[in-house]
Amino acid sequence: MADVQDSLFSDLPELPRPAEEVDAPAPSPKKSRGATVKPVAADAALVALAAELPPQLRLGTSSWSYPGWAGLVWDGDYAETVLSKNGLSALAQHPLLRTVSLDRNFYRALTASQYARYAAMVPDDFRFVVKAPSLVTDATVRDESGRGTQANPVFLSHAIALQEFVQPALDGLGHRIGALVFQLSPIPSHLLADQPALIARIGAMLASLPDLKPIAPDAVLAVEVRDPQLLCPAFADMLRSVGATFCMGLHAKMPPIEDQLPMLRALWPGPLVCRWNLHRRHGRFGYEDAEKLYGPFDKVLDPDPETRAALAKVIAGTTGAGQNAFVTVSNNAEGCAPLTIASLAQDIVDRMSR
Repeated sequence: MADVQDSLFSDLPELPRPAEEVDAPAPSPKKSRGATVKPVAADAALVALAAELPPQLRLGTSSWSYPGWAGLVWDGDYAETVLSKNGLSALAQHPLLRTVSLDRNFYRALTASQYARYAAMVPDDFRFVVKAPSLVTDATVRDESGRGTQANPVFLSHAIALQEFVQPALDGLGHRIGALVFQLSPIPSHLLADQPALIARIGAMLASLPDLKPIAPDAVLAVEVRDPQLLCPAFADMLRSVGATFCMGLHAKMPPIEDQLPMLRALWPGPLVCRWNLHRRHGRFGYEDAEKLYGPFDKVLDPDPETRAALAKVIAGTTGAGQNAFVTVSNNAEGCAPLTIASLAQDIVDRMSR
């Protein structure tokens, strides 16, 4: 095990590949925007690539309602509303996509019946990464513009976490749960100043939640942060003590992947949960900038080979040791999540063949 750990967490001297713009194939002729969404015809090269990936790895996107993925995921043009409602079944037939992040749950908690509908749309071995509602993970109550209005009285409430998140997910998704992610919004300074109390509070919430394994054997509780100060031994010790893990968030508010690896080292051996959310060029508050620049999300506009190479190394090491890896990618990582995933998959296969 020590050899695996040393290999996985050593410095990353990877030479970046040349940054090349990757164009999406031309979309099929415009389709009727009916209720059924059909997948694009299987690409033999992607099918072959998927067959070379480790079975413990599940790659996927953040949500799926993007018309720009025509010719990449969908067989033609569909309205965003149609994709949002019925696109998941087509996405789950893509050879490289074996998970998806249910980000909408962050904004409004889903019910067990809504989860069950999603579960019925995917294969048996598909797994979901689900974000906890902001009701639990944001210390501040916000208005529609995102401006904080007052302290959140149920921040980190174990009762609300169970009632509004964990239990409905267990009831609706069952064994298809991959990771339940508590993505903590930036913590107010007065709470962050007393780090031991904050970490203890997070730990108390996690410790009160039921064991996921009897219903979802692959499932893991994970915590993602937006405050680099929490990348510390005390936070890792707490996660280990309650049987949870760290969700590596590749986001401009956080250090690059290399600087987050000590958290994984402290929790090793264990699964990898990673959400690649935003290219660092956009800064700490750059989601809107990325949306404007990258839409309609049909091609890679900002290649990030350094992050892909580093992530491929971590994935190969984790799965090579028999651990699960759940990795989701946003369009805002490079411009087009399905194409980023295809490049990442190739990087992983290349890494494994060395």
